[in-house]
Amino acid sequence: MTDTQTAYRSGRLSRLMMRLGFGTFLLPLTLFMLLVFCVPLLGVVRSSLYDEGWSIEAYRDFATGALFHRALYNTLSIGFLTGLISVICGYFVAYHLSRMSGRKRRLYLILVMLPFWTSILVKSFAFTVLLGTNGIINNALQAITNSEIVIPMIFNRAGVIIGMAHWLIPFTVLPILSSLMSQDKALRDAAEVMGARPRDVFWKVTFPLSLPGVLAAGLMASVIGMGSFVTPALLGGRKDLMMANLVDFYIREALDWRMAAAIAVILILVALVILSGAAYARSRLSGEAST
Repeated sequence: MTDTQTAYRSGRLSRLMMRLGFGTFLLPLTLFMLLVFCVPLLGVVRSSLYDEGWSIEAYRDFATGALFHRALYNTLSIGFLTGLISVICGYFVAYHLSRMSGRKRRLYLILVMLPFWTSILVKSFAFTVLLGTNGIINNALQAITNSEIVIPMIFNRAGVIIGMAHWLIPFTVLPILSSLMSQDKALRDAAEVMGARPRDVFWKVTFPLSLPGVLAAGLMASVIGMGSFVTPALLGGRKDLMMANLVDFYIREALDWRMAAAIAVILILVALVILSGAAYARSRLSGEAST
């Protein structure tokens, strides 16, 4: 056996051992996900189909019920609009952080992450104090304008969007910041040497290269927003009913576990479809950026 063949076989053996080792590290996580996610999810699917007999009646009711159609429309529209607003606001924060020195960036990242340390329930109640009819914002406007002006910002779609965007902006900052930090500074320098203005450098170099991170951030914010329950329940009105609120209604009040499970399954399927489409779009964007 020649030295080349020996080295080739040794390399193949090393790669095989690395794969086995990597799989061993993933085994605890895989078992954990099977126990706490996949098995309960299968139970939810079973509950949506079986109640004293197998039936797809719950899914048939969902397909024909106007209330369910309205809840699905609210869920998609609020989720996408909240994701869009969160990405726009998060991009400004991430772009500013990417231009800072390492020490300052770490300090400001702590400030960005501070909302994660506060319960979403507490933050939603805080918005009732800020946005309510007799809240801080309306009282300040009345004092400034010396009038009885009242802007309805709570128990409607505006209150839901504001509360959810405030909650989701930190989720968008980190993916966008990672995308911005991974860009080669030489590309921007080359554009500036060629005479490009700062605005052109941003729109033709920086922003296109950050699109995979923007898409990931928007996807994360939208999917999390579509599953939101607390904020729509506290800040929304009767017309802002979302699918998560319907699940709560059918479990606690209607006591129809089959319908609640069917709504949950449909919400998961909608999220999976969106995730699959976004993953395909992100791979296309990453391929175009690399070329």
